[in-house]
Formats: sequence, C-alpha cells, structure tokens
Amino acid sequence: MRLIRDGYHPAGYNMALDEALLILNKEPVLRTYSWDPSAVSIGYFQSIEQEVDLDAAKSMGVDVVRRITGGGAVFHDREGEVTYSIVLPSNHWAVKGRALQSYRVLCGGIVEALRILGIDAEFAGVNDVLVNGKKISGSAQTRKKWGVLQHGTLLYDLKPDLMFSLLRVPNEKIRDKMIKNIHERVTSLKHLGVEAGRKYVESALIEGFSRVLREKMEPSTPTEEEKDLAERLMREKYGSDSWNFRR
Repeated sequence: MRLIRDGYHPAGYNMALDEALLILNKEPVLRTYSWDPSAVSIGYFQSIEQEVDLDAAKSMGVDVVRRITGGGAVFHDREGEVTYSIVLPSNHWAVKGRALQSYRVLCGGIVEALRILGIDAEFAGVNDVLVNGKKISGSAQTRKKWGVLQHGTLLYDLKPDLMFSLLRVPNEKIRDKMIKNIHERVTSLKHLGVEAGRKYVESALIEGFSRVLREKMEPSTPTEEEKDLAERLMREKYGSDSWNFRR
C-alpha cells in the first residue's frame, strides 16, 4: 500500500489531491495530511451559505471548501487534528461489501491506532469512532465503480468556541448550548491526557491502518501525474464558486 505523509496544504489542494488519487489509482493508497490555513469543509449535499459564516471565515483567514463526500460541515483546525484519506480499488476485500461494512473495517484502523496510543475506542453509528461514548473521529466516503475514497479526522485538540464562530448558528443562546453539548459529546487526544506529539499520533494511525487492512506500507510521494491533476482540480473545481456554492 502506498503511504503518502503529505504535510500541510490549503483546503482546495487537499480535496483536489484526494480526488486525483481516487481517479488515477488502481492500487491501495493511504495519505495523511493537515490543513494550512485552518479550514471548514462542507459535505457534498450541503449549502455553503447555510452552513458557514463566510465573513467570519474570511476575517480569520480560514479556507472553505466543498468535499466530494457526504456528511456535515467540519472545522479542520491547523493544529487540532490528523487527517487521513484512503483509496482502495473496488475489488479490495475491505470495501467489497456494503458501505456500512466498509466503514466498520476502515474505521477499525482508527480504533487500532487509539489502542496503540493506550486508549480503548469503538466503532459506532455509521462512520464514527467513540471513546467513553464521546466522538473522537468522523469519516466520509464516496464510492465509484472502480474504487472507494474514505477520508476523515482524528481529533488531536478541540476548540468549540472557534468552531462555532465559523459555523452558522441561529442565535447566541443556541450557540452557547451547542458549545456545551460539544464538550459532552466530543473528545480529543489532548482532553484524554495523551501527550504524544502529532507526528507520533500520525505514525500510530498509519500502523493502525496497516494492521487492519493487512497491508505493508511503502513510503511514497504524489507522482507528477497526480500533482498535475490535483493542481487542475484545485483551479477548475475546488477553487471555483461554481463548485463551492453549487447548492
């Protein structure tokens, strides 16, 4: 399995490279990456204007981008998460079944990574990983005839005040209630007392996926073809209003 430890990139490029890897690869790929600047990504079916306070995002220098995967709006803090994407061909054993079963298998890599970090976790719902009943990771998929892309986050830190200053909330009273609710429903490695640096967390995530998928990781970098397609997708799609404001 190709392993791309990809560092920090703008939101548009992150989403463009994920799609480029899906389009071009017939072999398994695992990519880990982060966001610079911080960003909000919205699900494929969402309205950017309904979900994001665009003026607040602009004033704080936060990117906003639409994903090709479903799900809700997600705040990607530059230092607050480790993000992964997995591309598998459609005949790979881990994704040959129904979507829910493939979520269970792939999110098992996150559960295993947390075990490596000394934390007991479990898969729950459709696509979440929980610790002590609180969400620490969420993922989303898109499935094509030739392959599957799943990407998601493992929360390293949690900043609900910042998150809800970027996401649209009807009024301050509801905002305060939602912030309190986040503390009750969501956790992070820092909140759990994990002192490991982000690089170690990333390494644990890679090892977790390697064990669950039974794949040997082969260090790699994006090919010139992948980078060229990602740059084109960033210009023509993820950097365009016609994509980001399409609903």
